[in-house]
Amino acid sequence: MESWMRWLLLCCHFLLFHFSPSHSLCHLHDGFALLQFKNSFTIYTDNPNVVCGGGYAKTTTWKNVTDCCSWPGVTCHPISSHVIGLNLSCSNLQGKIYPNSTLFRISHLQSLNLAFNNFSGSHLSSLFGGFSSLTYLNLANTNFEGEIPPQISYLSKLASLDLSYNYNLKWKEDTLKRLLQNATVLRELILDETNMSSVSTSSLNLSSSLVTLSLQNVGLRGNLTNDILCLPNLQHLHLTQLQVQLPTVSCSSDSLNILSLSSCDFQGTLPPSFSNFTHLTSVEFHDNYFNYSFPSSLLTLPSLAFLSIKYNNLSGEIPNVFPRSNKFEELHLSENNLGGELPSTLSNLQHLIVLDLSYNEFSGQIPPSLFDLTQLHHLDCAYNKLQGPLPNNIVGFQKLTWFSLGHNLLNGTIPSWCLSLPSLVNLYLPENRFTGHISAISSYSIENLILNDNKIQANIPESIFSLVNLTRLDLSANNLSGFFHFHLFSELQNLKYLDLSQNDQLSLNFESSVNYSLYNLKTLALSSMGLTEFPKLLGKVPNLESLDLSNNKLTGRVPNWLFETSSLGLLDLSQNLFTSSFDHISWGQSLSHLDLSFNALTGGIPSSICNVSFMYVLKLSHNKLTGNIPQCLVNSSGLNILDLQMNKLYGTLPNAFSAYCRFRTINLNGNQLEGLLPKSLSICTNLLVLDLGNNEIEDKFPHWLQSLPHLKVLVLRANKLHGPITDFKAENGFPSLIIFDISSNNFSGPIPKVDIFFKSMKNVFQLGYATYLVMYVSNFEGSMSYVDYVIVTTKGNNMTLTKIRDDFVSIDLSKNRFEGEIPNVIGALHALIGLNLSHNRLRGPIPKSMGNLTNLESLDLSSNMLDGEIPTELTNLNFLEVLNLSYNHLVGEIPQGKQFNTFSNDSYKGNSGLCGILLTKKCVKDPEQHLHLHRPSREIRNLDLIGNQWL
Repeated sequence: MESWMRWLLLCCHFLLFHFSPSHSLCHLHDGFALLQFKNSFTIYTDNPNVVCGGGYAKTTTWKNVTDCCSWPGVTCHPISSHVIGLNLSCSNLQGKIYPNSTLFRISHLQSLNLAFNNFSGSHLSSLFGGFSSLTYLNLANTNFEGEIPPQISYLSKLASLDLSYNYNLKWKEDTLKRLLQNATVLRELILDETNMSSVSTSSLNLSSSLVTLSLQNVGLRGNLTNDILCLPNLQHLHLTQLQVQLPTVSCSSDSLNILSLSSCDFQGTLPPSFSNFTHLTSVEFHDNYFNYSFPSSLLTLPSLAFLSIKYNNLSGEIPNVFPRSNKFEELHLSENNLGGELPSTLSNLQHLIVLDLSYNEFSGQIPPSLFDLTQLHHLDCAYNKLQGPLPNNIVGFQKLTWFSLGHNLLNGTIPSWCLSLPSLVNLYLPENRFTGHISAISSYSIENLILNDNKIQANIPESIFSLVNLTRLDLSANNLSGFFHFHLFSELQNLKYLDLSQNDQLSLNFESSVNYSLYNLKTLALSSMGLTEFPKLLGKVPNLESLDLSNNKLTGRVPNWLFETSSLGLLDLSQNLFTSSFDHISWGQSLSHLDLSFNALTGGIPSSICNVSFMYVLKLSHNKLTGNIPQCLVNSSGLNILDLQMNKLYGTLPNAFSAYCRFRTINLNGNQLEGLLPKSLSICTNLLVLDLGNNEIEDKFPHWLQSLPHLKVLVLRANKLHGPITDFKAENGFPSLIIFDISSNNFSGPIPKVDIFFKSMKNVFQLGYATYLVMYVSNFEGSMSYVDYVIVTTKGNNMTLTKIRDDFVSIDLSKNRFEGEIPNVIGALHALIGLNLSHNRLRGPIPKSMGNLTNLESLDLSSNMLDGEIPTELTNLNFLEVLNLSYNHLVGEIPQGKQFNTFSNDSYKGNSGLCGILLTKKCVKDPEQHLHLHRPSREIRNLDLIGNQWL
């Protein structure tokens, strides 16, 4: 009876509430507060948030004359009429939320979502802690800043908290600790991209109710506890970009299904215990340092659909254990050291959509059954050592859109099915050994066709011109032949990139009388094709941005219309036979990369070239240019690369480098420049390479360069530099230098103690997880790259390094007047590959510490006055290929074993006191006779000193 009465009263209340003509659902207090809150913001329409799909301003329909409970984003309690829910996410709000905001007057809120608005400059008010009924709070991506107030821990009823992507929002350890203690029903905690650098992992006393935990890139450090992975209700765990230790997992879980532990610098073995989480559907371990073998237990998890372990150091083979019954949809194992043959059980992955095995060491043939996967959309096995031909007939791949097998050892012809897949968009088969011709192409959806660096023969197939969606075509570095009308490419109106370079048997006809246009073509590369006439392209490619005609046989004058083309930014005419000067050129404003190196250009460099506003790269090297370097070139605030080496330029170096200097490379080697080194070079803090070798510069050592933080290459060889090398900082001078060449000058005094500078020469270069990569000192601007090169003396020969590897570390102090002993601390430069101290006046013994230079490949100490015995520690140099100790005063027996057994007599000639197996003078056992034979007379010693005076 009592329950019946209660129900009746409730019905009466409902009828009175809803049908009274003067009653409004909206509580007046809350409606007024909402309008005031709305009016405190502006609505922005520029740069709408991509995550929101642009979003819309929900508050624009809020009117004073309407019921606030009907407003978009507002939820009211059905009985009390108080606003209990406010969802203004993606509403394009812009402004600050101050402590006096009327938002905090809506005291009955249970759910608040303000995500993806712009409250830049706002601090998270302590009044947020006053929403005592709040169960859901989402302030993601709102640009709040400052410390999170302790009052946030008052929200004890929170079930969901999302403060992610507020990069300037900082946690204090006590605040987070109290929040986690009080919020005992918390199910969802998302704090990605907030600042937790002051929080220790011991503070993460997490509620057993948690279902989702996401702490991505929060700066958390320390050791994760086993409890995090063993929370009984946890389903989604994201702990990426942290500096924490991986815990030992001893539990199992029936709830965890999404696990992301990426970019955490985890090392060692990938724990097989993760297979205890039998309900996992998604696992991400990418960007770590896991090594050793692949745990097979991960591949047999019954529910796993997504697995990513790319960018690690895993080695060995992929276990051949994929079960017939599986749910795999995506498998990402790229950029490891995995090798061996591809497992045949890959064919069991019948649900697979994405397979990425690129950048590994896989070898052998591709299992034919792999080509039968019917659901595959994306297959990438590029950058491996796969070999053999592709099968002639396949069953699957009907849904394939991305097909990449580039940079392998595949041979035979490209089968016709590769070019007829109905859904194919991207076909990448470069740098293999494919031969034969290109068959008819009927994959009309294809947009990118990349077949460069093979051995493909015959003509370009006519079917290519039916590929109306084609945007990128690269057939370079093949054996294509035949006569071809260039205007046929105009049938491909979507074509943006075309590269036919390095097909010197392919004849192109550029008929100027034919009316055609390649309106969308942005990049055209016709390098190394034996062209003798400049292509007639005027007006045909109105939007061309990049033109490469390098390494042809073009002669005469560079056409002026090139520089007047308003869109052209990158122009490479290097390695041709152009002979004229720059006098006729009207420099356009769009050029950013100009390469005219290796021609026969004459005359001077006009100052009008500085009128080009956005020039980043200027290469005029290996020509016959004369005159001064225009001062305006070094005044430029945009120029990154200036390469004028091997010309006949003279005069002094320009002195006034811009205060906004952006130079990364300055190469003036092989000219006739004189005068002092400009101290304003020290302004160029981005400088990577400075090569002023083989000039007539007369100055002291430029110690003021030592503060340049990124300088990797310093070449001052063959000038008239003089004096001692002093004034080094106490520590960290030249912190990034890897090549230091000051040979063939007049430097004197002692060799500086290298333990106080050359920091980068002390640490052996490590490639990390990407061991297949060779790191180069490169500069990139736009869509073209500039790779620095330098001439070094190593292993007794001059060698041009066309690509300067970060692990090629060299010091050349030869042909100077250095004196005194070789400093013992030189043994601290563990990364040295080449060391040349020859033709100086060095005395004393060879330091035993040189035995620590275990990466050394070339050591030249010849033509000095070194004495004593050859240290046996030098036999530790297992990579030493060239040793020259000739013309010194060394005595005693030459060490034996290892590399020392490979050096000829020439390595030791001119040392009358040496004896050994390789020499005609054998060592004797009688110590008195040994002493007599190997102690030079006073007359001989004096004669040696006279003979060294030319140094």
